[in-house]
Amino acid sequence: MFIIGTDVVENMIFVGEGEDHPGLYRKTLKINPGEIHWVRPDKALKIGESVNYMVRVRYRQPLQAATLYNLKDGLFIDFDKPQKSITPGQFAAWYDGEEVIGSGAISE
Repeated sequence: MFIIGTDVVENMIFVGEGEDHPGLYRKTLKINPGEIHWVRPDKALKIGESVNYMVRVRYRQPLQAATLYNLKDGLFIDFDKPQKSITPGQFAAWYDGEEVIGSGAISE
């Protein structure tokens, strides 16, 4: 069994059985504004802008195609294909070819 969600208000944990349970997969994640780090400030997105980059959320994970959207309440990364086990506190890093453009701690 794997934890697939928590509700701290109601003091509940949601679990799923099996390594391929659909609840383990997510297509989109959020990085709060204060957690966004641009290694290349010249490529930083302005509010309302979007761009396609390759992204990883785990060390040595193969890069995954995604679209980044910079909105007022944070940076949203929308993957082309759902990703397994995206967890708040992990870092996402986005790349242009071999170059790291930015990163940030996942909030949701």
